[in-house]
Amino acid sequence: MVSKLSTQSIKKNQLVLIGVCSDDNSSFKKGPAAAPPLIRKALYNGSANLSAENGISLANNHRFIDIGDINVGPSVEEFMGIEQHLVDVLERGGIPLTLGGDHAITYPLIKAMARYHQPFSILHFDAHPDLYDELEGNRLSHACPFARIMEDSLVTRLIQVGIRTLNDHQKAQIERFSVESFDMINFDPKSFKPNLKGPVYISFDLDALDPAFAPGVSHFEPGGLTVRDVLGIIQKIDVPIIGADIVEYNPTQDINGMTAMVAAKLLKEIGGMILKSNPE
Repeated sequence: MVSKLSTQSIKKNQLVLIGVCSDDNSSFKKGPAAAPPLIRKALYNGSANLSAENGISLANNHRFIDIGDINVGPSVEEFMGIEQHLVDVLERGGIPLTLGGDHAITYPLIKAMARYHQPFSILHFDAHPDLYDELEGNRLSHACPFARIMEDSLVTRLIQVGIRTLNDHQKAQIERFSVESFDMINFDPKSFKPNLKGPVYISFDLDALDPAFAPGVSHFEPGGLTVRDVLGIIQKIDVPIIGADIVEYNPTQDINGMTAMVAAKLLKEIGGMILKSNPE
């Protein structure tokens, strides 16, 4: 773990892996702060190789660099300081793939992205819309990042898939912010293709997946996506992917490291798509 990321060796259009160890804004169970090193361990554990399904391998790839983790303290100042860490990557031309941490970290990450990429959209995988105005008095809760993002007009479109927990407040927020939210009851992942007109950022909450595929999360919500559903959607993206985060892995809830391997698979597949969509 390091207090400041080492960004000096980053080159333009390089895929940059970053860990953000933060879960002080989690509402139900702590644990995601411990996730980044365990996802890395799964990625490199030797039981599988580092090749994505599109033929791009992260192994010995000069376009892939891992710059380590940051520990984020409980204060608002330290939490919002995540933005500057990402700015240090973006100003060198790196393309960030961030391992959380809870979903709260997406707000400062997108604040940084918006400095360098406009306009762009977010493709958000989640069981929950994360659009609460506040939760338990906390406007920076992991239940609120997309409300903050949309309030600040940081992106042009927010497209959500996997949703299966809508209540009246979240429905009102979806209407207020013109969110394109696809709830699972009416969702066909095989026919779905994001109608993207420009660059996209992927934000992936592991509880978008059914707990049968990803038990290592804080909020179990049955009836979710399969891993293959998700890969099919990501592999249809035909615009530049300018960054991504994979969040809400909770190792305290996992079974035999199963969810860590799923997160590592998503890392490979999203990373391969980022490199394919952003040639040297």
